[in-house]
Amino acid sequence: MAGFFVFCRARLAVIQVPPAAMTPHASARTSRVLPILVLAGIALSAFNLRTAVTSLTPLLDLLGARFGFGSTTAGLLGMLPTLAFALFGVATPALTRRIGLERTALLAMSLAALGLIMRSLAQGVGVLGLGAAVALAGMGIGNVVLPPLVKRWFPTRVGAISTVYITVLQLGTMLPALVAVPLADAAGWRVALGVWALTAAVAALPWAWLLLRHRDALAPPVATVDASAAASAPVGRVWRSPIAWGMALMFGTTSLITYSMFTWLPLLLTEAGASPAFGGAMVALFSALGLVGALGMPAVAVRMRNPFVIVLLCAGCHLAAYAGLLLAPMQAPVLWVFLLGLGPTTFPLALTLINLRTRTPAGSAALSGFMQGTGYAISCAGPLLFGVLHAASGGWVWPFGMLVVAVAVLLFGGWLACKPRWLEDSW
Repeated sequence: MAGFFVFCRARLAVIQVPPAAMTPHASARTSRVLPILVLAGIALSAFNLRTAVTSLTPLLDLLGARFGFGSTTAGLLGMLPTLAFALFGVATPALTRRIGLERTALLAMSLAALGLIMRSLAQGVGVLGLGAAVALAGMGIGNVVLPPLVKRWFPTRVGAISTVYITVLQLGTMLPALVAVPLADAAGWRVALGVWALTAAVAALPWAWLLLRHRDALAPPVATVDASAAASAPVGRVWRSPIAWGMALMFGTTSLITYSMFTWLPLLLTEAGASPAFGGAMVALFSALGLVGALGMPAVAVRMRNPFVIVLLCAGCHLAAYAGLLLAPMQAPVLWVFLLGLGPTTFPLALTLINLRTRTPAGSAALSGFMQGTGYAISCAGPLLFGVLHAASGGWVWPFGMLVVAVAVLLFGGWLACKPRWLEDSW
């Protein structure tokens, strides 16, 4: 952790506030404070983009016994994240045009904190689900708004700042899952769910401070500028771009594969003879390997004119892992899961490409919303279809066949997304 803060400090030493973010009244002191404040907001917000998801799933059995719901309700709760991320991925670009990026970020963290508090105070499954939906709405908004914030405030340091926030996002995915059960055992399930409201509230503070004390340094939202500027905003045109569709397909199939494996990898291994504890350990390994891509991919992507070779390598890792898990799951399970965990490196690649394939923060917001809205809509079907195919066939050949098709779509989407061109030039 100390090394992480040293890294951030080194980056801040060379970061300047973009001219668009400054006014004639901005002081030298303000120019030093603003990038620190914004980077803190980006990093803290990124930590809170998955806490509502991974703090809940380890406790579903306990909550089912507490509230009297079964596998159907648990499945619906499990589908809420991708559904919320899809819906608010589509809606957030319009919100950013209306109220601005920084206010949208504050709204995102405020909704996340409110929903997490509601969920922890639930007396029934209805409020539990409502609280989860509110929290996930905030996190869905946060998913979309962070890339254009990086584009706006740190246009010459996209790779470095993307590394920071994607790494922190991965940490915020892992930590709640690791501590959920121990916290519930020690202090109760309400504390295990509600503690993450505190981190979301802390993430809201930099944005609130920025808006209260440094409002003059913020660019106005599109709704407040002249009509000609508003007319040039990328409203409703992003869907015409092959870049946008390529990004959505690459991101969506990556998420589909990842959520399918999170859901079904433990059962696959236990049916092959592993213990439940070993299956859980392999899921933890699969999740932890996301840090590899988070730490390295943004810096690599910004140095490559066309990073499609990375997509090819990721596809190869996927296919090798599927073959091993299907044909000899217990011969080298750690190797198969290691390869499986490297495959989703296309996730941080897609997040980095949002800013590498756009010229402006408005274009970045439009592409981020379309990619994540459409992508998460695609991924919703993954775990359910994987399970249906397993139940229908009684084996794993058909489910892995589905994932092979997803890899083929991933390759096509990556080929479209990685070409060196810009969104604003392609609609």
